[in-house]
Amino acid sequence: MAIIENEATLHEAHRDNHTHRDVNGGWLRPAVFGAMDGLVSNLALMTGVAGGAVSQQTVVITGLSGLAAGAFSMAAGEYTSVASQRELVQAELDVERRELRKHPKDEEQELAALYESRGVEPALAREVARQLSKDPEQALEIHAREELGIDPGDLPSPVVAAVSSFGSFALGALLPVLPYLLGADALWPAVLLALVGLFACGAVVAKVTARSWWFSGLRQLVLGGAAAGVTYALGSLFGTAVG
Repeated sequence: MAIIENEATLHEAHRDNHTHRDVNGGWLRPAVFGAMDGLVSNLALMTGVAGGAVSQQTVVITGLSGLAAGAFSMAAGEYTSVASQRELVQAELDVERRELRKHPKDEEQELAALYESRGVEPALAREVARQLSKDPEQALEIHAREELGIDPGDLPSPVVAAVSSFGSFALGALLPVLPYLLGADALWPAVLLALVGLFACGAVVAKVTARSWWFSGLRQLVLGGAAAGVTYALGSLFGTAVG
C-alpha cells in the first residue's frame, strides 16, 4: 500500500509540474539576439569612435545613428528571413497536401511504415494510420511533423519577429548612449552601463536555457567587453594615424 501511495504521489507531482517553456515561438530568438547585438555593436561602435579622440557630440551622434540603423536593419532582416522560411514551409505543405489528395492510400501506407519503424506492431500501425488519415487536415499535420519536423499551426510570425528584433535592438543599443544623454561627458559611464547590461542580458537568457545565470552573464560580459576593447584600440590607432 505504501508503494502504491508513493507512486501515486510521484505521479501527481509529475503531472502538476510537468510543463515546458515555449521553445518554438517567433519572438524569443530575435528578441535575445536583438538585445545582445544592440548592446555589443553600439558599444563597440561608440568606443571605436571615441578611441579616435573625437568630440562628445560626435560620439553621441554615432551612438544614435547606430541605434537607428541597426534597429531597422535587424527588423528588416528578421522579417525577410522568417517570411522566406514561412513561405518555404507553406510550399512544402502544399506539396504534401497534393500528395494526400492524389495518393491517399500511398500516404497512409507511408505513415504506417513510419510507425512500424518506430516499434509499433504492423497491424496496429496500419490501424492507427488508417484512423489518423480519415481527416485530411489532421493527416497533413501528422505528415508535416513526421516528415518535415514542423507544426503547421505553430509557424513563426514575420511581424512578431521583426517587432521583437527592432524593439530589443533599440533597447540594447540605447544603454551605451544613455549616460551621454543624461549629461555624462566621459566614455567610462557608457561602457560601465553597457557592461552591466550585457551581464544582465546574459543572466536573463539563462532563465530559458540550462546554463547558470552567472556563467551566461559572465560569458556575455567578456565577449562584449572584448569587442569594445578591440574597437577602442583600433579607433585610437587609426585616429593617431589619420591625425
